[in-house]
Amino acid sequence: MPIPSILERRLSLPVIGAPLFIVSGPDLVIAQCKAGIVGSFPALNARPESMLDEWLSRITSELAAYDKANPERPSAPFAVNQIVHKSNPRLQHDLALCEKYKVPIVITSLGAREDVNRAVHSWGGIVFHDVIHQNFAHKAVDKGADGLILVAAGAGGHAGTLSPFAFVAETRQWFDGPIILSGAIATGRAILAARILGADLAYVGSAFIATTEAHASDAYKQTVASCAADDIVYTNFFTGVPGNYLKPSISAAGMDPDHLPVADPSKMDFGAAVGKDQAKAWKDIWGCGQGIGSVHAVVPAAERVMQLKKENDEACNQM
Repeated sequence: MPIPSILERRLSLPVIGAPLFIVSGPDLVIAQCKAGIVGSFPALNARPESMLDEWLSRITSELAAYDKANPERPSAPFAVNQIVHKSNPRLQHDLALCEKYKVPIVITSLGAREDVNRAVHSWGGIVFHDVIHQNFAHKAVDKGADGLILVAAGAGGHAGTLSPFAFVAETRQWFDGPIILSGAIATGRAILAARILGADLAYVGSAFIATTEAHASDAYKQTVASCAADDIVYTNFFTGVPGNYLKPSISAAGMDPDHLPVADPSKMDFGAAVGKDQAKAWKDIWGCGQGIGSVHAVVPAAERVMQLKKENDEACNQM
């Protein structure tokens, strides 16, 4: 299966660290890239918007210095996640900064945009678009996305309901480009399984919440390390788009996680996520995927990558 040239000989594992809203920032991204996996963050995590320039400057300069000092083992490239839904008022500003720093990979979410894809291609970047079903996948490719992130059942945050077995198999019937599989991937064995199914890369998110570099509260990290799949609830209540969240955080906010109202999808507004009130809500309600039953401690990101690689190597040797 194809691997984009930008990733060749740059990865210690075929993994992209998923962009985690609120949680991912320069510390985590730089640690992931130095450990040999793609590190990523949502542009909207940088608040106020002027902070995005500072983040991109730091990430590019620190990774360039690392590569100069380690020419035999350069860092993996990094990615920025852009919400391209019309309710995001920062898109053009944030995209211009991605162009300024020649961001190598842009991950687009919530709507495929030809103009965005053309802009990224103009500076030599590539676009991966996340999708939850085939209709969105076809639209993304038709509009110029280079690869697809298949967000299957069990993924943290906004997630779909399709089995990864069905999703990858059906996508491979018509798409021969890069496929990244998302959904409860938190072990080296799961990374191998994604590859066996036909994906090129695994999308690992929730396992990196429980790392020292993650911009998450200690309570959030410890909850991830102590919970399992049964502690995840799937609801559209918080954004209008269905997603997976930690039940303890919902209970702590005074709500019953088993009896949440259904939100009106037409009222979703991701632009509001940059506001103070919404930021506080997201800080208190914790997104998370079903794979966390394999995460038992808060460790440095490099240690988590090393553990995933060890597990993956062992699983490969048993094949």
